[in-house]
Amino acid sequence: MRRTPALIVGGGPAGATTAILLARAGVPHLLVERSRETGNALCGGFMSWRTLDSLATLGIDPDTLNPHHLDHVALFAGGQVARAPLPRPALAVSRHRLDTVMLAQAIRDGAAVERGVTVRDIDGTTARLADGARIAADALFLASGKADIRGLARPETARGRDPTLGLRVHLGPAPALSRLVGTAIELHLFDRGYAGIAMQEDGRANLCLAVHRSRLQAAGSPAALLDALGRDCPALGERLAFIDPTDRIDAIANVPYGWRATTGQPNLFRLGDQAGVIPSLAGEGMGIAIASGIAASAAYCDGGPAAALGWQSAFARSLRRPVGIAGLVRDLAESRFAPMMLPAARFAPSLVRMIAQGTRVAG
Repeated sequence: MRRTPALIVGGGPAGATTAILLARAGVPHLLVERSRETGNALCGGFMSWRTLDSLATLGIDPDTLNPHHLDHVALFAGGQVARAPLPRPALAVSRHRLDTVMLAQAIRDGAAVERGVTVRDIDGTTARLADGARIAADALFLASGKADIRGLARPETARGRDPTLGLRVHLGPAPALSRLVGTAIELHLFDRGYAGIAMQEDGRANLCLAVHRSRLQAAGSPAALLDALGRDCPALGERLAFIDPTDRIDAIANVPYGWRATTGQPNLFRLGDQAGVIPSLAGEGMGIAIASGIAASAAYCDGGPAAALGWQSAFARSLRRPVGIAGLVRDLAESRFAPMMLPAARFAPSLVRMIAQGTRVAG
């Protein structure tokens, strides 16, 4: 059995952030990532102004992710559209680009990284790998994203009676699409779901949908759902015309929006989606991942494995307001009252700015 003082499971933004900071502090650790090559995780890829500030503290220039920034939000519902400025510029980036840049930064800083290592289950702070080997750690940083690992899975009750599914497909690239979406982060609201669209660094638009299972079942399939939404929501349909026919529709089931790890476990630091899952329309999933890595690594460097219990509870409290506000907005966005949001956004853009600020997590 191998041993390491600190084991980081997952090489996404949360795990990479932790590895960067532990490496800089000279703290022994090991990061294991199941993929041998960086993929493109299902994610909206929105990086808020506050998250960009956090990245800068890690030595990552946001312009290396995407030099083209987003400056406003565009809301679509019931044939209406409303636009409001963001508090500060943001950007959208593919997870392939973000994960590549962040893991490269970790390695440059001296992080110990092993790829192609799949963790099958975890017992306490001991990870059993796909090949049967085990890695024991004094402290475990769980950064597996939306994927649960046997032994530390989030409770089934977090998913609700009509759970949410995440769907993602790419649009373009096409100059007409770039002109259509421009510098906006778009939110298209419809019955029992919503879609977010933003232009990435590669010239494509990332289209991510959060849809309740009942809505998908009524349509019959993801492709049929997109066809129906394109007919029912003309602005969304205009953008769906740019779907890359060779691109598959990625999906993830049972996303537990609103869940937080409110109580800790000895020597375990839950990071990112394993710490809390904010409704995706807030665009703060990456912010939570990076903020959790920053805060957890600081707690570990200061208090060692024993700091995990207190840190997890404190981080859950820091998520209460942004997750709660995002949940309220999501409930309204998925209801028949969604079109009522647009006049408020059109005539009181400061309200949109307040919501945008209120759904950020401290970095």
